[in-house]
Amino acid sequence: MRLAGAARRFARPALLLSMLCLAAGNASANPQGKPTSDFPVASEARLESHGEAVRLTLTLSRPVAANAFVMAGPDRVIVDLPSVNFQIPAASARKSAGFVSGFRFGLFTPDRARLILDLAQPAAVAGVSVKPLRGGFGELVIELKRTGREEFAALARAAAAEARLPHVPVEPKAEGDQRRIVVIDPGHGGIDPGAVVASIAEKSVVLAFGQKLKEQLEAQGRYRVIMTRADDSFVPLGDRVRIARSVDAHLFISIHADSLTQAQEVRGATIYTGSERASDAEAARLAAKENQADAVAGLDASEDVQDVAGILMDLAKRETRGFSAMFARNLVEKLGGSVKMHKVPLRSAGFRVLTAPDVPSVLIELGYMSSPKDAELLNSESWRAQAVTAVQAAVDQYFERTQAPGKAAESRR
Repeated sequence: MRLAGAARRFARPALLLSMLCLAAGNASANPQGKPTSDFPVASEARLESHGEAVRLTLTLSRPVAANAFVMAGPDRVIVDLPSVNFQIPAASARKSAGFVSGFRFGLFTPDRARLILDLAQPAAVAGVSVKPLRGGFGELVIELKRTGREEFAALARAAAAEARLPHVPVEPKAEGDQRRIVVIDPGHGGIDPGAVVASIAEKSVVLAFGQKLKEQLEAQGRYRVIMTRADDSFVPLGDRVRIARSVDAHLFISIHADSLTQAQEVRGATIYTGSERASDAEAARLAAKENQADAVAGLDASEDVQDVAGILMDLAKRETRGFSAMFARNLVEKLGGSVKMHKVPLRSAGFRVLTAPDVPSVLIELGYMSSPKDAELLNSESWRAQAVTAVQAAVDQYFERTQAPGKAAESRR
């Protein structure tokens, strides 16, 4: 009966997955073109407490190998697997058991998926086992045991020493290519959904917008457009900045959509630039939330150390901020003529993705998913086309107004 139930679950379409795939366009395929339908399917996850132990059992369409380890700050258990098509009900992940307060899951890189179990108390990985079931199905079991703080800290240090962050390869610029380079950064992705309202995830909304913007900019033939992510996978914050710097980008545009559960009447687009000190409390709140993306995905959220000498970095930042501010004003002007803007449309805060010292960078909050009206617009193709056209006009105007396009990037050569 249990096996038959699993088979029925694999056959049943997942409403949430379908909605996200529709919102994200071709996000259901990885960069190599492999569709998620080729991945093993995870249909059920059970979290159970047994005395001093907690067990997570994952039902799969076929067996997969897994590796589990602990991380501190916050305390959590990371389980890495090959790419998996998760069709686990969201309600399952919100359940707690013993010292595990909940878990989350998603695609981490194009070839790797990740489960993260949040710990209320220190714990160690007691075992990882994969058992084949009849019919070709598989069962993955993660056993955790309660442990002391010192032992947990030692295990976390050992795991951190061996950790390797995923890095996104970028094709180098072809010799003689004179196009302006624009990097589009759809926020969140993979295991980090961003804001989620009524089963619609921010990561899918902003990816769909980014893909449309890329298509429209490239159609002019004036720009080479690079996406920090082109599918539903996770990219560390530091890598997003490194991508822009590695290609000598002339412009970096990060795309997000906020949510305020206690203020559903707040709506409208907002443009942010980077700064050490936030322009207001709301900007500080948003930056703090967005800067936790790495921690949500199970990475060390410590700041990256830039490799530029202090005085040169300060000079580059000063010049770059001037260009960033110019582009931000262009965005407010062009978007304001097409879409609803927030009552304070131009703000600044310490966003980690806006820290490239030599690439003019802005972050666009398209609207508030917590606002019923904004949520409707964010998922509207006609609104998306209108907003993308406005952003494209701002990009065009920015390069027309700058006497030395890409000056900030060229100044470090």
